[in-house]
Amino acid sequence: MGRVVGKVALVTGAGSGIGRACALTLAREGAQVLVLDCAPTGAATSAAITAAGGQAQLFQGDIGEEAVCTEAVAETMRAFGRLDILVNCAGIYPRYSLADTTTDVLDRLFQINFYGPLFLAKHAIPAMQRGGGGSIINIGSIHGLCGSGDLVAYAATKGALLTLTRTLARTYARDQIRVNYVIPGWVLTEGELATQAQEGHDEAWLRQQGTALPTGRIQLPQDAANAVLFLASDESSQLNAAIINTDGGRTWF
Repeated sequence: MGRVVGKVALVTGAGSGIGRACALTLAREGAQVLVLDCAPTGAATSAAITAAGGQAQLFQGDIGEEAVCTEAVAETMRAFGRLDILVNCAGIYPRYSLADTTTDVLDRLFQINFYGPLFLAKHAIPAMQRGGGGSIINIGSIHGLCGSGDLVAYAATKGALLTLTRTLARTYARDQIRVNYVIPGWVLTEGELATQAQEGHDEAWLRQQGTALPTGRIQLPQDAANAVLFLASDESSQLNAAIINTDGGRTWF
């Protein structure tokens, strides 16, 4: 316990899934957390943190707009006085083949999955520089490395996010700002359940599919949150521009 005591974190997509697990885990380990989500579910995450004795500030907005990113960082500074950890978890992953990919599809996916993390980093990094350093954790995807036929646009955004990760890591290393990329795997989240439901699959089916994965189970939000906690803590002070897989080895097997 207490691995990030005294640190302040801004977590996007914190209303559900991996983002919620990250926010709760960082708060449990001592961080003050700005809970950012475009949906009202962020309020439940914030309430859970405070009910457990932690400190949280709720902020609702669409990170596809730079003004929201600017204000989220400003609100973090107003509430807690510093910013040490940025977790870019918010994302969307609609399935589109190349034939079905349109300008509108690309625009929306890049707004959320790439522009949001970029603009949040743009405004968070000066705050981290003033505070003596920080850690930015981008939640990526296996598709950012190898692509997918029915996730063409999504894979492109996650590939762009990986390049951004490496670029920022190299640029700001001397400022003691580390930037890393987490590949969560196939995660049992509300969003994944909703996606599978559209194809006639339920949670039991999803868990059964997980038995074929390298470690014999589907990944859970907490698996990714544990890696995020490590990257947010001083224990990972020499990890920069790294790809951390919490997918049980699925990326490579």
